[in-house]
Amino acid sequence: MNHYTRTSCQTCGNNHLKLFLSLGPMPLANAFLHSPAEFAAEPFYPLDVYFCETCSLVQLLDRIDPEVLFRNYIYVTSTSDTIATHNKLYAQTIIDFLKLETGDLVVEVGSNDGSLLKHFKEYRMRVLGIDPAMNIARMARSSGIETISQFFNSCTAQDIRESHGLAKVIIGNNVLAHVNDTQDFLRGCKILVEEDGFIVIEVPYLRNLIDQLEYDTIYHEHLCYFSINALIRLYDTVGLSIIRIDHVPVHGGSLRIYARVKERCSNHAEDVLALAEGETHVGLTEFAYYERFAADVETNRCEILDMIETLHRAGKMVAGYGAPAKGNTLLNYCGIDTRLIPYTVDKNPMKVGLYTPGMHIPVLPVSTLGERRPAYLLVLAWNFADEIMRQQREFHDHGGRLIIPIPKPRVV
Repeated sequence: MNHYTRTSCQTCGNNHLKLFLSLGPMPLANAFLHSPAEFAAEPFYPLDVYFCETCSLVQLLDRIDPEVLFRNYIYVTSTSDTIATHNKLYAQTIIDFLKLETGDLVVEVGSNDGSLLKHFKEYRMRVLGIDPAMNIARMARSSGIETISQFFNSCTAQDIRESHGLAKVIIGNNVLAHVNDTQDFLRGCKILVEEDGFIVIEVPYLRNLIDQLEYDTIYHEHLCYFSINALIRLYDTVGLSIIRIDHVPVHGGSLRIYARVKERCSNHAEDVLALAEGETHVGLTEFAYYERFAADVETNRCEILDMIETLHRAGKMVAGYGAPAKGNTLLNYCGIDTRLIPYTVDKNPMKVGLYTPGMHIPVLPVSTLGERRPAYLLVLAWNFADEIMRQQREFHDHGGRLIIPIPKPRVV
């Protein structure tokens, strides 16, 4: 069954975008398989990345049906200590900067298991999560976070406005890049937010993706890859002004964008415009910047394969650490299968016992490392490398080594 469609540019409608990176036919990054009986029928879809010379938006044009991608989801934010720390500081930053008070309504779109909203609830604020993944939403509700299992858009926003009232702040972390209609998403935020309220969106930063060669963060769920120039164009289109941008380290480098409706704040902040100008100065609005990136991606694939093949020929066991969506882009693009990595391990109990998409590598519990003692671990969840190194101190003390694949494969 064909679950994808081809579209034009999300922001400006341009139909003539320039292809700069083709990662080949790919399975869906979070579509883990339950048994070998499912391998033969596994669907693959194009994973091609385009640049719009009109508005500078980097994006996928082949869009997968969101019902397929998100209704049953197996990524939960609460399994990572790094994200837990990030969420706590994030909530405190918003509370302090926006001067939130007891009883203010805080809405998070793409709220997952409610890990962020719980920090606002601790300050006796009203919280509401919105997430289409019905299984994850049930988890959030069971922990006391009211959550609506719907896709967010302007219609949903109107319904929530009528049932819950206006929000002092609307938060969206790693969700704007996932939606098929970014303009309608932001219009929904405008409908639901108070006139004096704020919209705070966090997205992975395109410049970090390019400069640090984070190509494995490209997969079908991530439709857009945002620069500040592209964000300004998008926010202008829907009548929002960006008043502040924080550059935060999470997920390999992200932007936290604070915005208000133009009726209350007519212009983007000077600091924001200066950041956009800095992007233009280094070439982020020119196609040549992305052509160089594509060449570096191919070099990285060759280097990773050479390292792992060399260890394999020397009889060194290499296992994987983590089963993140990004890891499946890397495994499939590089062609790393069970011959080179017989298994990977993960802390998320919803992934243990499954097989990775495409390469069909078994996902085992982390305790497996103590039993089988591989010589090396390919860290697929490299964005949590510091956390993993702390947790795997015993593995390291017994002579085990970690391979960090991005931006250049290295052993630590």
